[in-house]
This record gives sequence, C-alpha cells and structure tokens, in this order.
Amino acid sequence: MSRLPVMSNKRVLMSSSSSENSQDHAPAQKKIRKDPEPVKPQAAATIIGGKRPPVAATRAPISKPVRSLGAATVAVGPSGGVLKRSIASAAAKGVNNKQPVASTVTKAGGGTRRHAWDLKGKVSDLEDKIRSYQTRVKSVNQENEALKGSVAESQTKAAQVEKRLEKQQNQIREYEEELQSLSGVRDELEKVSSERNTLQKELSNLEGKYKVMETLRDSQETELQTLKMKLSVQESTLARVQATLRDTEEEVRCLKETVAQQNDDLHAGEMERRRLHNTIQELKGNIRVFCRVRPTVDGGLSKHIQLPATDNKMITLAKTEESHTGKTTDTQKNYNFSFDRVFGAKASQQEVFEEISLLVQSALDGYNVCCFAYGQTGSGKTYTMEGEEFNENRGVIPRAVQQIFKAGEKLGSQGWEFSFTASFVEIYNESLRDLLYTGKASKRPEHEIRKSANNEVTITNLTYEKVSNEDQVLGLIALANQNRSTAQTAQNDRSSRSHSVFQLDIEGINAGRDVKCKSTLCLVDLAGSERLVKSQSQGERFKEMTAINGSLSNLGIVITALANKENYIPYRNSKLTYLLQGCLGGNSKTLMFVNIAPETDSFGETLNSLRFASKVNDCVIGTASANRK
Repeated sequence: MSRLPVMSNKRVLMSSSSSENSQDHAPAQKKIRKDPEPVKPQAAATIIGGKRPPVAATRAPISKPVRSLGAATVAVGPSGGVLKRSIASAAAKGVNNKQPVASTVTKAGGGTRRHAWDLKGKVSDLEDKIRSYQTRVKSVNQENEALKGSVAESQTKAAQVEKRLEKQQNQIREYEEELQSLSGVRDELEKVSSERNTLQKELSNLEGKYKVMETLRDSQETELQTLKMKLSVQESTLARVQATLRDTEEEVRCLKETVAQQNDDLHAGEMERRRLHNTIQELKGNIRVFCRVRPTVDGGLSKHIQLPATDNKMITLAKTEESHTGKTTDTQKNYNFSFDRVFGAKASQQEVFEEISLLVQSALDGYNVCCFAYGQTGSGKTYTMEGEEFNENRGVIPRAVQQIFKAGEKLGSQGWEFSFTASFVEIYNESLRDLLYTGKASKRPEHEIRKSANNEVTITNLTYEKVSNEDQVLGLIALANQNRSTAQTAQNDRSSRSHSVFQLDIEGINAGRDVKCKSTLCLVDLAGSERLVKSQSQGERFKEMTAINGSLSNLGIVITALANKENYIPYRNSKLTYLLQGCLGGNSKTLMFVNIAPETDSFGETLNSLRFASKVNDCVIGTASANRK
C-alpha cells in the first residue's frame, strides 16, 4: 500500500482524536503493511472543494494546476514511515481513557464517524477515498488528453484562419490601391466630362458667332461694293482738290511772305514805340519827382497843406505867423511847390503806380530805371514802396515786379526771351548788409562797392538769386523785410533804420533778330530824416540817426552839384550816393517820391523835404541810353 504524505500547509485529512497507547495500534499497522495495494504513480491533481472542475470552464492548458481556497493536494506514491508517524502523533494526543465504545458514533446531523481509536477503520476510509481520487484523476487525465488534442486542432485552425486573414488583408490592400487608382480615374473622368461640356458650350457659341460673321461678311461685301463706287467718285474729287491745293499752297507762300513782312513791320513798330516812349520820358525829364501826402491818423484834412483841385502838380504849405508888434493882425505865409505829379491823402496805391508804369516798361526796353522814396520818418515811404500783403494795398516794388513779368511774357510771342536776377542790400550805419543772406551771423561776409571798366556798379560777396516768376521775387522781398534793421522811435513805432536797395537785373535776347538788351530796375526805400529834438534818439538810435542824416545830406550835396553842373560830383562821400551813382549820373531814368507828413508839428520837416525835392526836380542830367546790342 502506498503512503500518502499530508503537506504541512494544507488541511489534514485524518482526525487527531484521542487514541490508545502504542500497543493498541501495533496490530493495525502490521495489517496495513501486509495488504499492500499496488498503485501506479499518478500525476498530482488539484481538487477544488472536493469536486472536479468543469473541463470547458477555461482555455488554459490543463497541465497547469489550479489552486483554490479549501483545496488539498494528494500525492500518490510510496512513502516510508509517514503513516506511522501520523498515527503515533494522533495516539500521543489522545486520551488514556480505555473504556469500550462503539466503532462508530452517530453525528448530530444523521451521519456516522469513527472513534479516535479506530485507526484501521479510518485507514480503510482513507483508502476508499484514495481509490475514488485515483479514479477521478484518471478521468481528468483523459479529459486533459482530449483537451490537448482539441487545443492542437484549434491551433491548427487558428493558423489557417490567420493565413486566410492575412490573405484577405492583402486582398483588401490591393482593393484599396485599386480603389485609389479608380478614384483618380473618376476625378479625371469628371474633369474630362466638365471640359467636354465647356467645349460643347464654346462650340455652340462659335457656331452662333460664325453665323453672325457670315451675315456680317455679306453686309460688308455689299458695303465694299458701295465703297468702291464712292472711291471712284472720291478719286475724281481728289484730282480737283489737288489742283485746288496747289493754288492754296501758292497762296500760303504769299501769306508767309506777308507775315514775315508784318513781323518786320511789327519789330520796326516796337523799336519805334520804344524810341517814342523814351522820347516822351525824356521830355518829362530824366529825373522826375512825385509828391505824396500821407493821410492823418484820424482821417481828417491838414490845414497847412493845400492841394488845388484843378492842378495835380501844385502843392502849397500855408503858415500863419504872429505879429511881432502886436498892433497888426496875424499874417499867413504860403510856400508854393510844383512837381511832375502831386498825390493827395486819398490817392490809392493803384493810382500812384499807374503814373510810373511807363517808366517801369522802359526797363524791358533796355534802359536803367531807378525809383526811390525820400522824406522824414513816419511819412509813408515804406508803405509807398512796399505796401501791404493785400492786392489793393501793394506798393511800387511788388507792382513793378508783376508788370515786368507780364510784359516779358507778352514780348515772348515776338521772339524775346528774358532772364532775371534779383538782389537786396541795405546801407546801415554806412556799412553794406546782404538782406538775402541766410547763413550764420558770425560768418556774414563783408561787402564793398566796385566800379567796373564799363562804369557798372557792383557789390562784392552779394547774394544774386535767379528768378523766373513773380512769386519767387515776392518771397525774396519777404525775406529781406525780416532781415532789415528797424526800431521804435518817438515818431514811429517801426522806423526803418537803414536805406534798402532792391535791384532786378534784366537780360533779354531776340534770337530771330539777333538783338540783345540789358538793364537794371533799382527800387530804393530811403531811411527817414530825423530831428534829435523830435525823435529823442539816444545810444544806438542816436548813432543810426547821425548816419541816416549824414547820407541824406550827402545826397543833397550830390543833387546840388548835378543841378549846378559842377565838374566834380562827390559820389564817394557816402555809400548811398556811390551806390546810386548810375541812377543819378545820367544813364538812367530816375523817379523820386517825396513823402510828407500832414501833422502841423512836422511843418518844418515837410518844408525841408519839399525844398530838397524841388531842387532835384530842377536838375538836368544827361540823356539815358539803351543798353542794346
């Protein structure tokens, strides 16, 4: 009989009840050894809960044991002495009470169990159980073999299924590739179909156009026949027109000769106009003097200045003198003066300029022209020469510039081309200053008056600006006004402290007639003469007043020398007379404005200004000549 060892960590199959001493067990142990039952060694089996597990419960390999709570592992095979030790251990734990009892004991539940001392019965029971277990193990092994065969067959089928699956996947990939290629073909087919529809539409349109073109061709053929008929008519007309053209060309040639003759006559007329214009100016005098009375501040009339209503060349200063003895009444003394023209307080800027416009025209004819304003400070000299920004109040300088450019543009139709160069200089404290200088004051150059071999007066280091229109000149005048020296005095809030000289050099050429002319338009705004008592000048203002009065005195000396026809004319006594030498020396047409103030307290200054202007008006200088080549 095989021994069955019980594992220490599992539940013990034998009951450890009270047994007899070792002598009582001896016969039973011997009997068991005498009746061995050969048992083939079997593989261990795992019994869960005393029942065989279902075969189809899982797909796991049957060779692996499955354990669960309450299961015992029974090993079948020979064992030596294990059973004796178990029985001895059970006997040692038993009770020494040897009272005779029955072999079995009825359980409370109705079953039977053996007494602790009935080891043989227990062994018998164990052997029965072992045989039952062995039977079960055999059946389980058979089932395991059957399951192994089934698993092998399933694995074979799974391999076949995998092969079929791989084959089908390959087919699917082929189908997908073919589907993609078919999709591109379908898109291309749709594109071709769309193009076909477009071509069909174009074809239908072209067919319609072709029909229209056929109709148009027929109409054009008809029109062509008509045009051929007209062409024959036109050819005959052309022959007549050509004959007429020859006659017209001969007429045009004659007209061109007439135009050339008229241009010659026009040029001769222009030259004659210039000669007569110059003759008229000479008859009026090379030095002409205009007098202008400034209006009063309140707009009233001055009592001591009288202007005859019927004579615009006369002016009278009336002064009431008291009797020294007191026995006679006061007497009135009159000072009568006669000039080329006298303008009252109500005369406009336009009215003043109309009188000198012909003189300005002489500048384009090649004559040097000079216009300057003289008078005491605050008498309106700057207003007469420059005026204001508004058109109706503009002065002589902007109006003269406007006339020069307009007249030059008109002469352009007769073949004349003019170039203009402008400069602006002031004489301040007997020194020259460039009013168009835009550099740093510390680097301002020095200027000197030079006289060339052909008696032309020039200034060194002076700014000369080429100008081509009126706006450019007005911009230069505005710049010069900003740079000019002015100051406040007792007689004038903005008194000019220097003499300003604007000079416009004019060069004209008529290429068709091979004629050139060159002239200078000089417009001068003199500083006002002052009396120390009235101006109350001090310091720098006193120095400026001394320089202004000195230069004006030298101007009077030069005018007196010219009037007396002296051999030596002291032009070099001052920068002003030296600069105006060309205007005063005879080769220029000169106009002087004498401006007078209407106030009674300015009577003395007004009388001196009129006396000086009368002396200038009496001067007879040489005849001006045109600078023409």
